[in-house]
Amino acid sequence: MKYNFDEIIDRRNTGSLKWDIKEHELPMWVADMDFKTAPEIIKALEKRVSHGVFGYGIIPDEWYDAYINWWRKRHDFTMEKEWLIFCTGAVPAISSIVRKLTTPNEKVLIQTPVYNIFFNSIVNNGARVLENKLIYKDHKYEIDFEDLETKLSDPQTSLMILCNPHNPIGKIWSREELARIGDLAYKYHVTVISDEVHCDITEPGFNYIPFASVSEHCRMNSITCLAPSKCFNLAGMQTAAVSVPNPYLRHKVWRGLNTDEVAEPNAFAVPVTVAAFTEGEEWLGELNEYIAGNRRIVAEYLKDNVKDAVLIEGHATYLLWIDMSCYQKENEDLAEYIRRKTGLYLASGEEYGESGKNFIRMNVACPRATLKKGLELLKEALL
Repeated sequence: MKYNFDEIIDRRNTGSLKWDIKEHELPMWVADMDFKTAPEIIKALEKRVSHGVFGYGIIPDEWYDAYINWWRKRHDFTMEKEWLIFCTGAVPAISSIVRKLTTPNEKVLIQTPVYNIFFNSIVNNGARVLENKLIYKDHKYEIDFEDLETKLSDPQTSLMILCNPHNPIGKIWSREELARIGDLAYKYHVTVISDEVHCDITEPGFNYIPFASVSEHCRMNSITCLAPSKCFNLAGMQTAAVSVPNPYLRHKVWRGLNTDEVAEPNAFAVPVTVAAFTEGEEWLGELNEYIAGNRRIVAEYLKDNVKDAVLIEGHATYLLWIDMSCYQKENEDLAEYIRRKTGLYLASGEEYGESGKNFIRMNVACPRATLKKGLELLKEALL
């Protein structure tokens, strides 16, 4: 490989949320990577820093072109410049959209188990969570479309937040599944927010499908959150985009983002995005190969050493969803037990909804040596 993903980088005492832990602990929970970002991005940052002046910024054409060309080339989907709005992050965007497009006590549908911050974005903005629980059968997940239609048809349901690809289960939704969601949402006048920030972390040979690319119903009834943050490890740069093809929806979203003051870039948000989407493809390709290798290592290790744990098949994200039903502790959260016993810090499945109770989420975007240490600690905790 051209890029060294085996390099161990000490992130302690750097103000890292992930690594703000006790000395003996090993964090494999929150969704950021323990790799340096692409050197091409670091070079762009160095150039910006060397300029030395960090005043108010604008969104130049290069930023729009970077998004448009990346999605056209990698995902065979052409966005228009006017669709795109800068935002400081997907979560601020989702929260702003919930505030703008719902009235108090209306319902926002999510498909659980799902990214835990969705719950916060809904409840904290005066709306109610409506769960369309995914069907879990034979260690696989599928959408309960009968339940989905029932809940979308509720006149109090005004928004749906789609996770595409899905965090935490790592599933890439098919074109047929997305089309069916789009048709139902359109039928019942429910706007879809599609969170696609994990879209470029996919196993080689697998590609995600942008929700807005599937049909006219999907395109004109959706708001898509995009960012280089997950795939290039840039979450701390606070740079994202919202793509809204429908001009009526776009105006509302634009007003919401500007009212909430989350539509202006910091001095580094634009250069890192442009560098990522114009120069980072080779790095990303090697990263995806490395993460796929880490997933295989986990699968083999569990098979040989933690035999009753079931790794759920997934082809996207660097987050593994593991069924730990056979190890669940009575009256105690398993992830908390593992952390207390060994220092291995994993995400509790229950954070992602009640249906995640017997699961753990493991972040494998780390060097192999770190991964193997984490797996040994997992085995130790379960002996």
